[in-house]
Amino acid sequence: MDLATLIGLVGAVGLIFVSMYMSGEFGMFVNPASLVIVIGGSTFAVMAKYSLGQYFGAFKVAGKSFVFKNDDPMDLIDEIVDLADNARKGGLLSLENREVSNPFLAKGIQLLVDGHEADVVRTMLQKDKSLAEQRHYNGSSIFASLGEVAPAMGMIGTLIGLVAMLANMDDPKAIGPAMAIALLTTLYGVLLANAIFLPIADKLKLRAAEESMNKNMIIDGMLAIQQGQNPRVIDAILRAYLPENKRDVIDAGG
Repeated sequence: MDLATLIGLVGAVGLIFVSMYMSGEFGMFVNPASLVIVIGGSTFAVMAKYSLGQYFGAFKVAGKSFVFKNDDPMDLIDEIVDLADNARKGGLLSLENREVSNPFLAKGIQLLVDGHEADVVRTMLQKDKSLAEQRHYNGSSIFASLGEVAPAMGMIGTLIGLVAMLANMDDPKAIGPAMAIALLTTLYGVLLANAIFLPIADKLKLRAAEESMNKNMIIDGMLAIQQGQNPRVIDAILRAYLPENKRDVIDAGG
């Protein structure tokens, strides 16, 4: 569970709701017509930009902003270096029955054991990585689009409310509900965009970057093992992926 995402979203939305409650009767901030305009309008407008599979798939990908287990880069480096040491001593076939926790790493090991050329190993792993990146990109783009469209739908609702209000200036009872639509649609649009949709989009970009870095590291490690590189050299190559401050701490401690 990603506590930062959970605490951030719940905290942002919760504080807004608390401020609504403290402002008076909470019910006055609930308007079904405004919700239909913002949520319904945003949903269908963004859906029109993508295929149905991409749109609904984005909500599955969005789960990674809440529940996501990414392998620690240092654990991966240690595992790859250990694999390199085994391969150096017993050959690539010695890795055949080796159990690893990372599916992408397991795929790379299998390609080495099967005796594929370096270009084939690189191409297949890069293809796998590219497809995963595309899925993450689609998910992030859809939530970013929702974050862009929701405030616009709020403005459309505001204009609808203002038109209804001006058309019924002679009926004081109609002015209040029309004004509520005008203001609440803008509120809903801005709230959904900035407290939910855009944070999820940015978190998905972060997750994609972390996963991409790990996969790039695995690809370099697999190719280095295939070339018979010294495990110490592989360790140095892979640690270059880490931030310099973490690299220095690890080197000093190791």
